[in-house]
Amino acid sequence: IFVFSEENVWKLCEQVKKTRPEELSKCYAVFVSNEGRTVPLWRQKAGRGDDQVVIWDYHVFFMHNPSPSRCLVFDLDTTLPFPTYFHKYVTETFRSDLALRPEHHRFFRVIPAETYLTEFASDRRHMRRPDGSWIKPPPSYPPIQSSSSAHSLGDFICMTAGKGPGTVYSLSEFVYTFYKSQLAQQQNNK
Repeated sequence: IFVFSEENVWKLCEQVKKTRPEELSKCYAVFVSNEGRTVPLWRQKAGRGDDQVVIWDYHVFFMHNPSPSRCLVFDLDTTLPFPTYFHKYVTETFRSDLALRPEHHRFFRVIPAETYLTEFASDRRHMRRPDGSWIKPPPSYPPIQSSSSAHSLGDFICMTAGKGPGTVYSLSEFVYTFYKSQLAQQQNNK
């Protein structure tokens, strides 16, 4: 099980910028959370039962959207293939909000990779116990810092529209934006 998912995604964005800079504008960091920080996800390595369901306070994955029919999700914590096509990932990981109580509805903050690389920062305080010891050992590289902050993680986890970087979507808006609108575009191109 990978921890520090927000840093893993930052490192993926950094790798794309170094090796395939022409693709960076098609890449996103996606934070999943809600006001109560209780978001159920299925098909997770940390999950339990046949469905491998877990409730996270937040989750982060990388998305590459090179063309209307090829949106891919890279999630190091999923039991699905790496990467997975958007529709399969969303269907199996988030399922539907209809069967969930409203306090468990998931929201998605989608941040362009370039913005994520310049604005994200974490001093890793969220991974320390009150006595200062680590909940999980940190990565060997230094904490990620930005020019304006030592710790901006809260701005990314916040799911209030208009606050923080990127755009916040409900599950249905997220699916419409990155899947259904693409299907409509494909139909129009035929």
